[in-house]
Amino acid sequence: MTLPDPVRVARYLKAPELGPRALFFSGGTALRDLSRELVNYTHNSVHLITPFDSGGSSAKLRKTFKMLAVGDLRNRLMALADRSLHGNPQIYALFSHRLSKDASPEQLADELADMIAGSHPLVAAVPDPMRKIIRSHLGLFRPAMHGSGFDLAGASIGNLILAGGFFNYNRQIDPVIYMFTMLVKARGTVRPIINKDLTLAAEMADGSVIAGQHLLTGKEGGPITQPVRRVFLCASQHDLTPVGVELRRKVKDMIRQAELICYPMGSFYSSVIANLLPRGVGDAVSKAACPKVFVPNPGGDPEQLGLSLGESVRRLLEYLRASCAKPRPTESLLDFVLLDRRHDIYQTPLGLKQIEAMGITVIEGDLVGADNPPYFDEKAVIEHLLSLA
Repeated sequence: MTLPDPVRVARYLKAPELGPRALFFSGGTALRDLSRELVNYTHNSVHLITPFDSGGSSAKLRKTFKMLAVGDLRNRLMALADRSLHGNPQIYALFSHRLSKDASPEQLADELADMIAGSHPLVAAVPDPMRKIIRSHLGLFRPAMHGSGFDLAGASIGNLILAGGFFNYNRQIDPVIYMFTMLVKARGTVRPIINKDLTLAAEMADGSVIAGQHLLTGKEGGPITQPVRRVFLCASQHDLTPVGVELRRKVKDMIRQAELICYPMGSFYSSVIANLLPRGVGDAVSKAACPKVFVPNPGGDPEQLGLSLGESVRRLLEYLRASCAKPRPTESLLDFVLLDRRHDIYQTPLGLKQIEAMGITVIEGDLVGADNPPYFDEKAVIEHLLSLA
């Protein structure tokens, strides 16, 4: 097998609108730059995003309004947006804007009012019809905020816009995502893996439990100091009873129709494994007649404390099988592990023989930019992946 395949790569670059349906289980920002590059190869990628973020601006919205996290959905939509479209740079600037953490409540309310009125410079710069829709959604958010105790300090305007649409559509996020996909001409499909307000929790090696994605990632409060024994979904940070949830039919169909499935780099538990927790994910993956590829993190991942690469692969398969209604063979869930040929970039033992003993093929390539180790070169990763589709 020769990767990347220059003939396939050239075909995708020539006609990305006909590119493959490459599906990514992801979350957070690890795939942001890759997604921005991916649109040059395919306009048909599918991004299933974890909605469990419990830190930052998303945490305030979730706590106040009992809703799923929208920040990672917003980020992926904007990464896939057609950057040549008139007005999209202005939309990106607005969606990325955060209100001051230091301004008074009155000043923050005034800035939001200016945005709703269309007089705020960031809103005024956006062309119609997008400007009218943004103003409308912010106008829908403001009455929901009154009396709720919601604090605007540090709020992401993009998150508030999506939240306003969420309230307008009877707390359904898919219509809001679809509308903004059309308006910014996002070159791909973005959906939350589930559309419920649930919390990601982890049982640690000593039996203690932490609840909240932000505590697992180490981005707030420092990295975990013990290995993770298991992760699960629960109702809230205060109710740790495990909750089972079924994957929606439309998401099952997206997985089954994929032409490539990727478990990509990113936070192992909170971005990848969290997407595999709903019942039915493994069954849908097993029914997809396409290559399935795991791309481990270059460098280190605090969530993988105590895990070799071989153990990470074994655990990935465990969670896929746990979401199946009946036993599924390994080859229906994972075919390949894609690694950079320079093994020293990985801060964990690889265990390649252990991986191959599971019946999984290890593919090695030049994935890391020569001038930026240990970080991946997005083009190289994309071209290796899509050569398998």
